[in-house]
Amino acid sequence: MAITRWDPFREVASLQNRVNALFRDFNEGESAMTTASFIPAVDIYEDEKKVVLKLEVPGIAEKDLDVSVENNVLTVKGERKFAAEEKEENFHRIERRYGSFYRAFTLPTTVDTEGIDAKYDAGILKLELKKKPEAQPKQIKVSVGKTLAA
Repeated sequence: MAITRWDPFREVASLQNRVNALFRDFNEGESAMTTASFIPAVDIYEDEKKVVLKLEVPGIAEKDLDVSVENNVLTVKGERKFAAEEKEENFHRIERRYGSFYRAFTLPTTVDTEGIDAKYDAGILKLELKKKPEAQPKQIKVSVGKTLAA
């Protein structure tokens, strides 16, 4: 009969190894499912005349942005390239995301897909989508004091 030393944390370490393996497998599967390296934040708002999207894409060259519309779906693609001015082993921390991104937005039928204006300034890509004239609100004049014919 052998005497073994009891380690109260052995089961915890075993559980931690299993959970780590689970997350590692999930992350590897997730990266295989998507081609995007990061997802830029977006604000979307509208008024009577237009719908506006503002995407946060700092550090991306204008030539690396691609905006297109097909079948009422607005697609924004781009890539933030890692400019290795220093050797990678000299970095203490790399927190910014690099690589490609892809965002797709289904447009409402009230938007005129021919009237899209794209501007890029200070790391913000602003897309203005004009609404169709028939979708814009109309003012109706109300007559006061006139009697209605029966």
